[in-house]
Amino acid sequence: MKPAKLCVTVTANTMAELRTRRDAAADADIVELRLDTVSDPSAAGALADRTKPVIVTCRHKDEGGFFQGSEEERRRILSDALTGGAEYVDVEWNRACADLIQDSRGQRIVLSHHDFTGVPRDLGEKARAMLGSGADVVKLSVMANRLTDNLALRDLGRGTASQMVLVGMGLAGLPSRVLASWMGSSWTYAGDGVAPGQVPSSQMLGQFRFHDIGPRTAVFGVAGKPVTHSVSPAMHNAAFAAAHFDAVYLPLAAADFADFSTFATAAGLSGASVTAPFKVSAFEFADECDPVSRRIQSVNTLRRQNNRWLGCNTDVTGFLAPLQSTMRLPGLRATILGAGGSARSVSVALTSAGVEVSLSARRRAQAEAIATLTGATIATWPPEPGSWDLLVNATPVGTSPDGSSPLPEGYQFPDGGLVYDLVYNPPITPLLRDAADAGCRTIGGLDMLVAQAQAQFEWWTGGRSSDRVMRDAAMNQLHTLEKQ
Repeated sequence: MKPAKLCVTVTANTMAELRTRRDAAADADIVELRLDTVSDPSAAGALADRTKPVIVTCRHKDEGGFFQGSEEERRRILSDALTGGAEYVDVEWNRACADLIQDSRGQRIVLSHHDFTGVPRDLGEKARAMLGSGADVVKLSVMANRLTDNLALRDLGRGTASQMVLVGMGLAGLPSRVLASWMGSSWTYAGDGVAPGQVPSSQMLGQFRFHDIGPRTAVFGVAGKPVTHSVSPAMHNAAFAAAHFDAVYLPLAAADFADFSTFATAAGLSGASVTAPFKVSAFEFADECDPVSRRIQSVNTLRRQNNRWLGCNTDVTGFLAPLQSTMRLPGLRATILGAGGSARSVSVALTSAGVEVSLSARRRAQAEAIATLTGATIATWPPEPGSWDLLVNATPVGTSPDGSSPLPEGYQFPDGGLVYDLVYNPPITPLLRDAADAGCRTIGGLDMLVAQAQAQFEWWTGGRSSDRVMRDAAMNQLHTLEKQ
């Protein structure tokens, strides 16, 4: 597996600004100069005094680019770039590109095809036609609506000696960018979201450690729907880096659990975190599960071992860890808000610790199913203020950007109660703020998130991650998300 290079895409409003950003891309192996974004495009200006290899691109607005001039003008810019010594010029397939390829004999030509809707059925035929054009590099960039769309792209690059760049756009296509060498790509792209799913070079190099990924790098990820704002990649990648463990952890935006499991098996994933709504499916998928998972019938962690998938649940230990350091649990009265997978794990955790548990949820049938499974009782919605010592929010209500509380306005919190919100973004939710104002003690979801992630890391690697490393990474990611 030949290491893929990192191409940083640079855009700007003017040529002067484009050159400044070109020269600032210090960590790039190649720089893509998007002349279609500037008001005064000049191939000579783009190439002047460069210190790194460049790809000159001038994509028409009809091709997903920004150039609005004439086709003659656009072709002149690209021809000037070739004449001026650009390492590569990117031209879109089937758009006045035949003469450029012929004139250059395909040398230094990146022949591109973009599909912003999905994977076309005739992608294989398109790839064969493009490979037969004589272009030095063939680039196929399609919208990945499923994780398995990455596999369809990878199949095109296998068995060919030609240089190819295979990109799945969108969040589901992120594995094609980070695992570019595995895909068979000569390079991959990073930048400030010029294309859907493109991530900044700082994230590619800092969080995903792109240049350190090799044939022996273990691949992990978080499977869920959605995973857009998950901080697990930041936490686990920081922990891997601190432990000098050769692994990378990705957000895996699966369309459904079958999509994830097919991709995970084909890509040789070493393990995965599993979040909503796939935890029950993960339990059914695993070849073997730990006793906690079997009782909850829910798995939040998978590990591949000898071509078998093992499952465990770290939600229980993760939930209890910060709570047990705060109060004595046996004999307490606890009420759980919600009746989803998180409520199921929390109910098992608390009943196993000797807590009297009740469930308060609008979906009574689901609450009754959890009560039957865990031995909890059913409470009213909302719960009576004096009926609990510990209140746990196991619903997603309050997650950013939602600014609401799961409890009605004016709810009377009991004196001396403890409120535990499993929502971690934002760190201080409306529920926690209201509870603190009423004199209650509080625990935020970040404490559980870090504790369960530490347990996952230990199960995967056999080592223990620092609480501080994971917590700092999570907080930094939350600050980044807040700015977006």
